[in-house]
Amino acid sequence: MIAAIHAGWKGAYKGIIKKVLNFMFRKGCNRKSIVVAIGPSIAQKNYEVKINFMKKFIKRHKKNKIFFKNKNNLIYFDLPNYVKSQLKLYKISKIDTINIDTFDKKNNFFSARRSLRLKHDDYGRNISIIMIN
Repeated sequence: MIAAIHAGWKGAYKGIIKKVLNFMFRKGCNRKSIVVAIGPSIAQKNYEVKINFMKKFIKRHKKNKIFFKNKNNLIYFDLPNYVKSQLKLYKISKIDTINIDTFDKKNNFFSARRSLRLKHDDYGRNISIIMIN
């Protein structure tokens, strides 16, 4: 079984990872055989958020504070590690993180945050493909 999840902050916060994993377990997947790749995503250094955003995550669980960093009176969120922590809650241990910052790699990836910051009209689209060979 293969699953592709877009786990941006909203999906991850609302439990998309939990929902997909529970579906996979119901269909007979063994958690020890699950391999996860966290694809390219915005890095914490570029993921500036507001105080209310941080409070929302910390209200859900105090341990979520570790996914936020304060620098120069700005708050930054670590989405890839938040997603990874959600996987570890379900004892998924085979996790590969592709550490490519989609915000910085402007010629390779679209980024809504980058486009909004630069006041572009559109931020493009991405597509993910999974193939078994």
